[in-house]
Amino acid sequence: MSGPAGPVKRSVTLSGHSTSLTLEAAFWDALAILAQEQGISHAALIGRIDAARGAEGLSSAVRVYILKAFQAKVGSNGGME
Repeated sequence: MSGPAGPVKRSVTLSGHSTSLTLEAAFWDALAILAQEQGISHAALIGRIDAARGAEGLSSAVRVYILKAFQAKVGSNGGME
């Protein structure tokens, strides 16, 4: 994990509009892994998540997306018995 453990705020451009997104460093690291695996930029992945989210906030939607992606990697029980 890189950077501070607490929340890190970054600016992202989505559909031509600048917005800020606050995530803990571990989530930024995980987002980078998922974007790299998909061969897209962080912004492109965040854009996909934004387009698919419901009424939840963007930061929450990104965290849930990351959680589900990593759960899928280890199985539906999250690797826990």
